[in-house]
Amino acid sequence: MKLKYSFHKLLRALGITLWCMSSTLILVCVLLYSLMLFGVTWYTSRNATNESYFVGNRSSRWYVVAYGMIGASLSGVTFISVPGAVGGGKFGYLQVVLGYIAGYAVIAYVLLPLYYKLNLTSIYTYLEQRFGKWSYKTGSFYFIISRTIGASFRLYIVVNVLQQFVFDKMGVPFYLTAFIFILLILLFTFEGGVKTIVWTDTLQTSFMLLSLVLCIFLIVSEMGTGIGGTFNNVINSDYSKTFFTDWHEKSFFLKTFFGGMFITIAMTGLDQEMMQKNISCKTLGEAQKNMMTFTAILFFVNLLFLFLGALLYQYAASANMQLPAKSDDLFPTIALNNLGMIAGLFFIIGLISAAYPSADGALTALTASFMIDLIGIRKRPDMDEEKIKRIRYIVHISFAMLLLMVIVVFRLINDDAVINNLFTAAGYTYGPLLGLFAFGILTKRILNDNLSIIVCVITPVLCFTLNKYSDALLGGYKFGFEMLILNGLLTFCGLWLISKKGKDNL
Repeated sequence: MKLKYSFHKLLRALGITLWCMSSTLILVCVLLYSLMLFGVTWYTSRNATNESYFVGNRSSRWYVVAYGMIGASLSGVTFISVPGAVGGGKFGYLQVVLGYIAGYAVIAYVLLPLYYKLNLTSIYTYLEQRFGKWSYKTGSFYFIISRTIGASFRLYIVVNVLQQFVFDKMGVPFYLTAFIFILLILLFTFEGGVKTIVWTDTLQTSFMLLSLVLCIFLIVSEMGTGIGGTFNNVINSDYSKTFFTDWHEKSFFLKTFFGGMFITIAMTGLDQEMMQKNISCKTLGEAQKNMMTFTAILFFVNLLFLFLGALLYQYAASANMQLPAKSDDLFPTIALNNLGMIAGLFFIIGLISAAYPSADGALTALTASFMIDLIGIRKRPDMDEEKIKRIRYIVHISFAMLLLMVIVVFRLINDDAVINNLFTAAGYTYGPLLGLFAFGILTKRILNDNLSIIVCVITPVLCFTLNKYSDALLGGYKFGFEMLILNGLLTFCGLWLISKKGKDNL
């Protein structure tokens, strides 16, 4: 332990924590990391076709997909917001994670068999086969809105950290930082699509987990309590409180558990970005093994992030450090300003490793959904391989620019922890998707397809209104993650009203 302390003191004595050097090294670190990804992209995208772009030729190895999905699922939001949220929510987020486990089981044994049975490239073509054109277009449109918002939120938090701790001090404006970041992601996703993303996600997950573990190790070393002592301090602290029983509050166990379950079903099982990787596996059995292996790993990774959050607050207290105004700033502030250059570099590597997988997957999925679901390239015999590729390039670049615009707008309006904004938005935009798929799978009723879009527009508006005035209307009740469930339920009921009995069902 003394050796570790001497190492930290030596670094500081050499002046390695001076900010000017820190900024330069962080920038070099980002560029070198991006160059490494370009190398992987070049290797995996050789001889790439439109089929490899959309579904990886259905030849992805299940264990590679399972491991790589960790980085894609967590993103920069988890890397920053989950540790920061421990200050106010304790370990309550673990209630949500337990719900995730139930949700992933539903995906593995209900949704994946359906997708493989129908041999889907875009999962939203199920809605066309089950209901008709308008339900199909509505589902894919809501996905595009949902994923654009979600990917932008996730990218924003990473770009904001880089801006605050690096580029502001270099005089670079925020919009230029965001543009550079989007450009890097665009370049290494431009050609290979899913075939490339499966492997880049694997690489990035490895770096993210390595950074997480090393940051914990460095904080423990700095505090001088050892792993065992630190673990006991966290367990015996108020931060370790996990289960909450006040049903009025957003953190109530049943709200968060079932909210987490349905968030997983909607944001993973009904999300083209996440499912395109699963349906790129060779068989249904391999896809199911991928999903359940990924679930087990994800639980322990989230536990590590919560543990890190408790450590950050305990470190701040022991150092008499003033907490930042936003909880999202706690981890970067300590890692980049208080723990030395090594911790700062580990943090940056972990952050961009968490950010890239969610962004590259989003660009590919948005492009695939727009082309297959809205343009209908599978139904256009007049389009040859080269024409499809040209259109794909245009759509891909267009979505990259759209993400850039949303990131800049979000910079102007953000006033809460990003993870709360993300799940709030998901409750409104994924709700109609949840209702549509649930109605199709659980009933045999025939839908009036022309009216489905009206139902799917009305229900999010009702939910937004109810959430805004819930204190007055429901005696102080506050909606949390269960808003997604309510949205899906209202959509289901609305679809029932515009349907009739039928025998045919997929």
